[in-house]
Amino acid sequence: MTGRVEFDHALAEISAGRIVVLSGDRLRGGDLDLMIAARHVTPATINFLATHGRGLICLAITQGRADQLGLSLVNPGTCRQTGRPFARSIEAASGVSTGISTADRAHTVQVAIAEGASANDIHSPGHVFPLIARAEGALVRPSAVEASIDLVRMAEAGDAAVICSIMRDDGEMARIDDIDQLLLESKLAVADIGELIERLAEAKN
Repeated sequence: MTGRVEFDHALAEISAGRIVVLSGDRLRGGDLDLMIAARHVTPATINFLATHGRGLICLAITQGRADQLGLSLVNPGTCRQTGRPFARSIEAASGVSTGISTADRAHTVQVAIAEGASANDIHSPGHVFPLIARAEGALVRPSAVEASIDLVRMAEAGDAAVICSIMRDDGEMARIDDIDQLLLESKLAVADIGELIERLAEAKN
């Protein structure tokens, strides 16, 4: 597929509640992420991310959602940033056991993104790791965090996403050539941040 056709396919997959690969993170040296709209997260999708991504499973949220949940950046400055704007980890205040199971983490995600959710609905620390996106999106901060939210919005699938870095079998971070088999076997579409930025710039102009 061409870049534009593949991007449109990825948008359709996100809209339909399926997992896609997000490529082109410029803040983390091109690391890849699996991503899905948070509203579509289930225990099965959390298990897929843990099995095939192997990285930290994170919830990308807007500043407005963070404020609603009483969350703020752990490190608000630009010094010593890792490319991931972490808030403190969270757990649903009720409805979970140990918090680490796929069912518990999926439940925590759904609690955190529910309409009207507040700080009373979550506890910390927990096993879901919120990331607070810049309001200006990928046009200003071309990372998987902002891009995932731009993508779910573009796909009309809410304004929160769950992302997970993809690691190779040897523990190093994967690149696109490393995941050919995963893309083929799982029929995953790829959304490139560069293509997203082009679309956002076109829409702005």
